[in-house]
Amino acid sequence: MPDFWRSCGYRLVVVGSDGRLTLTDDFLRSHLLRPELAPIPQSSSAELALHDALLADPRRDVPDAEIDAIDDTDARDNYRVWLRLRARLLEASSLEAAYAGLFRGNVDVPPVFVHQLTQVIARHILGEDADPLEARTGEMLFRTQKIAVRDDGSVMAADEATVDAYATSGGFGSLGELLARNNAPLRSVELDVLDAESADQYWERDERFDFAVSLNRGRPALTALTHVLEKWVAHFLAVDVTIRPQREIDDTRWVWHVGLDAEASALLNDLYNRADVDEERLSRLLCLFQLDFADPSAMRPAIAGRPVYLAMAMDADNRLKLKPQNLLLNLPLSQTQ
Repeated sequence: MPDFWRSCGYRLVVVGSDGRLTLTDDFLRSHLLRPELAPIPQSSSAELALHDALLADPRRDVPDAEIDAIDDTDARDNYRVWLRLRARLLEASSLEAAYAGLFRGNVDVPPVFVHQLTQVIARHILGEDADPLEARTGEMLFRTQKIAVRDDGSVMAADEATVDAYATSGGFGSLGELLARNNAPLRSVELDVLDAESADQYWERDERFDFAVSLNRGRPALTALTHVLEKWVAHFLAVDVTIRPQREIDDTRWVWHVGLDAEASALLNDLYNRADVDEERLSRLLCLFQLDFADPSAMRPAIAGRPVYLAMAMDADNRLKLKPQNLLLNLPLSQTQ
């Protein structure tokens, strides 16, 4: 299997003896080369000096005066944002600890950096013998998907940024155009769909983000996504869980649920509380899952052994924006976990 997602920075960090990712100077330097921080021809001498100094020593202290000396307002703001992220990374015992810490309180780091950390950690979790369908569905943890529903009820997901970039130029044919359009019926498929038969093609274009997948129950991509989520929970929380797609929640003792995105969280809350949910909003529900703990003692004693229901849903613009941190923050773990 070839290496994949090489540009995310995974090869710039070190795997510690505990299996967690350790921050390196090279990983911090990679941030300084991003468009948000890399100098441009108009950069002032103060900005160039600070950038050079940080490349030489990315952990050095940066006094406020060095930031204030930069002429460009956006550049000053970008450095302050990055220094805030750097502080979190330096204080944490691992990238995983820093990532989890981002969501305790107000998230003060831009989504672009959150998504990069998610991708690096997901790359680590998938490992060196990753399944290509798991890698493709793993993209959903850090890249927004555009959803289209066929007339026959099949649900297709494609990378939103890729669709937006190519749909108008015809690069993806009719599927790309339909995915880019809200509420359009899907009548033909010209965008390549990744499935069990074509899975190995993923390694040839892993960073093009241009494969669509079917999210229907029973399809291999949805099964692959459940495996990714199981590995995500096991890596962060050290508990084994099984996640299975479900047709409905038929449980008179429904006690716990977690939405995998903001839309699903609100929808599950309303369904649980028996609030009225109109048909249009209910139609945005894409998938339901049941999560079971292998060891019930890892759960809160009052609900040990009960299933946890998960869901994901698209928003009014047909976008699916997963929040994998919800599985780290909202599962009913015992106090000893």
